[in-house]
Amino acid sequence: MNRRKKIKQLLKAHAKKASAKLAPPSKSKYISKADRLKLAAESGDDSIISEN
Repeated sequence: MNRRKKIKQLLKAHAKKASAKLAPPSKSKYISKADRLKLAAESGDDSIISEN
């Protein structure tokens, strides 16, 4: 691979990574099962407290 092609390939890869960082995330962040249960318990407790 000649020098010019290698440099062009590196610059292209860096540009691709930079644009991917700026793009909005396509999926939501992973939440573990334990954290989901905690959130559900907290939201369940809040609804009970607000009813009283």
